[in-house]
Formats: sequence, C-alpha cells, structure tokens
Amino acid sequence: MVERQGSHSEGHGPHGGPLLAVAGGFVEISVFETEVPPRFRLYFFDERRQAVAPPPDGVEIETVRPDGARQRFGSRRGEGFQESTSEIPEPHEFRVVLTLGAGAARRMYEARFTEEGHGHGPGHDARHGHTHGIVDPMITTTARGLWAVQWSFVALFVTAVLQLAAVILSNSVALLADVIHNFGDAATAIPLGIAFLCARRPPSRRFTFGLGRVEDLAGLAVVLTITASAGVAAYEAIQRLVHPQPVSHLGAIVAASIIGFVGNEAVAIFRIRVGKQIGSAALIADGYHARTDGWTSLAVLVGALGVGFGYPLADPIAGLAITVAILALVWESVTMVISRILDGVEPGVIDQVHAIAHEVNGVAGITDVRARWVGHRLRAEVNISVEPDLTVRAAHAIASEVEHQLQHHLPFLAGAIIHLDPATDAGESKHHKGPHAHDDLPTHSH
Repeated sequence: MVERQGSHSEGHGPHGGPLLAVAGGFVEISVFETEVPPRFRLYFFDERRQAVAPPPDGVEIETVRPDGARQRFGSRRGEGFQESTSEIPEPHEFRVVLTLGAGAARRMYEARFTEEGHGHGPGHDARHGHTHGIVDPMITTTARGLWAVQWSFVALFVTAVLQLAAVILSNSVALLADVIHNFGDAATAIPLGIAFLCARRPPSRRFTFGLGRVEDLAGLAVVLTITASAGVAAYEAIQRLVHPQPVSHLGAIVAASIIGFVGNEAVAIFRIRVGKQIGSAALIADGYHARTDGWTSLAVLVGALGVGFGYPLADPIAGLAITVAILALVWESVTMVISRILDGVEPGVIDQVHAIAHEVNGVAGITDVRARWVGHRLRAEVNISVEPDLTVRAAHAIASEVEHQLQHHLPFLAGAIIHLDPATDAGESKHHKGPHAHDDLPTHSH
C-alpha cells in the first residue's frame, strides 16, 4: 500500500520548479528544456535546504492529464539530479504524481503544471523550471554547476603549477606572466567557495541579511592580488627590456606554453559542455573566456621562438603583451566587484522585475523598482499601485502574487518587499513630507 502525503509546497526551488516538503527534506520538480527536448528533473534537498544526492532507487514519476490519461516516466541519475528518460509531450498541463521510497516506506506527492499558471502543489499550478536573468543562478545553485567551477579551478591551478616549474628552470618573464594569468583565472573560484561557506550561517540579529557580502569582499581581495601580480609581471618585463638576461631551456618554455593552451582549452570544453547541459549561459561564457586565455598562452610560444631565432627581447615583449591581458581581466573583475559593493545592479534585471510585476492581475501601475545584490542573491523592493477601493485582504493578495511571480521567474531572488499605493496617490515621492512642525520640534521634513 502506498501512503499518499499532503504535498505541502515551500514555494519554488532554485531551478524554478515547485519545491515540495517530503520525508527527510524537500524535492524540486522542474521541467528542463534548454536546447533539449523537455524532461523532468528532480532535485533533492535536506531539511536545511542543502542539495543532496538523489536516492539510489524508488523514484517514480507519473503525469495525469485533464482527460484522465496517465503516463509513467522512467528515470536515471544525473549529476546532482534525477532525470526522466523520456520526453514530456505537449501540452505541459497535467498533475505530476511523484512516488518516493520502496515497500512500506513508499510515499506519494503531487504538483500541478499548466501552460499559463504557476505552482505550489495541490490546487495550484507550476510552470516549467526555466532560468531567467542576466546573472545565471545555475552556477551557484546546482550541484553540477558548482562541480564544474571546482574542477575548473583544479585544472587551471595544476596548469599554472606545471608552468611555474618551467619558469624557475628557464627564467622566462613571458612564461611568468602567463603563470600569473592562469593563477588569476583559477583564483576567481575563491570568492564562490567563501560565499558558500558563509551562506551556511543563518542571518543573525547583527547580520540580518546573512553574510552574502563576504563574497564581494573576497572578490575584491582576489582582484587586488591579481593587480599586484600584474604589476610584478610588468616590472619584470620592463627590467628585461632595459637589462636583457639570457633565457634558457627553450624546450621547457615551449612545453609549458602548450600546457597552458591545452589546460585552458580543456577547461573551455568542460565549461561549455556542462553549461549547455544545465542551461547556464554564464558558464558557457566562462568557457569561451578560457578558450581565449588558451590562445594567450601561445604568446609565450611566440616569445620562445623569437629567442630561438636570435631575438632575446621577444621574451619580455611577449610578457608585456600577456600583462595587458591580465589587466583586462582585472578591469573586468574590478568593475563588477565595485559595482556590487556599491549596490549596482544590471539594468536588465530591473527591467525583468518591472515586466514580471506588471503582468500580475490587479496591478494598476509600477512606480519604483529597486534591487541590490547580497553576494550572489538578489533582493528587490517594488512599489505597485492598486485600485484605491480594494480591501486590505484583496490588496495583500495582489502583493503576494507579485512576490510569488518574482520568486518563480527569478530563481536567484532571495526576497522581495512589495509596497502598496493607491492608484490615485502612487509613487515614492508621495511619501515624503514637506517642511512642517509639530509639538515642540523645530521645522523639519521627512
């Protein structure tokens, strides 16, 4: 006998699907269809909402359509998720019956999917688990995304260490600059690791938003370190131009250059492949960035060939060229980190929040949208206007639906504050009082 559980919903998971409370934790049911035919993906979490591996067996998925037609889906384990082995036919309007466990421990849970609605569990609707937004949460919220970042770090770190041995042996300043470049690329994973260590600590009375800002501070520290290293590389290259020194073991330099190219190309292929599998545009972009860095490593090869043909200054010139590439990386990183520290947010995200809120029934207008990043999570404040004759309950229901839609469409959103105004007196400016005085206080405004 299978025990049917009440499918209590906990909102939406990081992949946009409904998050259901199950025995021992939570499970998110999403429909993945980024550049592939649609399939179910199940993500499992413990009671602290930390991602855990899917169970080894005892997972059954069945859809029940409005006309009563039923379809069962086999499943297989992926990297951090359980995936259906067959495609989901259109239309995507059905009730999902999820069975977990075996024997006497079997439990059934339900969620409803429609083409237009959004879901929380029984009696509600769930839309596909798409990912939207400029900042792709797939890297930071899926086990496979984190896995890709971790192994990319290992690959680039090993590449840089192997090249460093050749630097010591050959005295090549161009190779030194490339080592710094590869160490810098690998180090960009450090803020992510620190952020996830800090994210395990819950908010406190002192740090009411948690410790997400540590990610930005760690990123700034990495940027400063890379900048200092670039300065060292530039100084050494200029010194070699002014005071040339012999470069030896050209074979080791050539080998190290090829190692740098191969290491970066391997990371590029890996990131692009995983990015396509999990639908992460950001991880795909990082892959193409690594591919560009691989070609930068070949500048070392050009410098070594120049030295071999009797042009000793080719090595420091190649070093300066690579230093310019490092500074480009620094500039790109520092603008992002400083923007985050100053509460900067991509305009496209604001446009998304505005568009999502505007589509909610009952919203008469949107006067103000503000957002800020706290680490890799977004917090938003939205001023909406509603008809002035609505009851408090009705207006609150509209505000709740706005928040729900934002949470559904923006998986990287940590929370949203929805402020209600009557349509006849809407706007943040209407909340400010002009100069006035009351009681024994001096004239003031607020």
